[in-house]
Amino acid sequence: MARFEDKKNLQDKDMGLVDKLVSINRVSKTVKGGRNMSFSALVVVGDKAGRIGFGKGKALEVQAAVQKATKAAKAKMVRVPLKEGRTLHHDLESKFGASKLVIRSAIPGTGIIAGGALRAVFECLGVQDVVVKSQGSNNPNNMVRAVFAAFGRMNSPKSVAARRGKSVAEIIAGRDGKKTAEETAE
Repeated sequence: MARFEDKKNLQDKDMGLVDKLVSINRVSKTVKGGRNMSFSALVVVGDKAGRIGFGKGKALEVQAAVQKATKAAKAKMVRVPLKEGRTLHHDLESKFGASKLVIRSAIPGTGIIAGGALRAVFECLGVQDVVVKSQGSNNPNNMVRAVFAAFGRMNSPKSVAARRGKSVAEIIAGRDGKKTAEETAE
């Protein structure tokens, strides 16, 4: 059994997955005999190249909760298109519960300007330049779910071009081949 676990860990290292613990909560349940304590963990797993996932786990011990959360995160990984491998293609707004996020792509050298839970998400994703403003609730669970909802709506120029039947150059130019008023006047 130990060999299988070692082999599994080697495979994870070969895949280059990085996991970050976002939050741990101690949860108690009151029962007839007293209180039952358990722990819940929120973990983000990414390959620093555009693939990322998050997972929650709950167990009687912290380590077991983290392992469950990591396993769930690896099972639910999604691909996020990155611009030049360092930032997002376009700005996004997202909301989950009482958490509202404004996510903006940034110029090179800006860094990750985000707090707590979101910083861990963007580090695992491989984003180097991004600005995130969170409004409302700063609950890590809701903020992580809000950013993943935003990732679900993210479009790359390649996917937009395929959907519209245009070339990527026309999409990046932002005009879709239409002339502006100044060009038609000339």
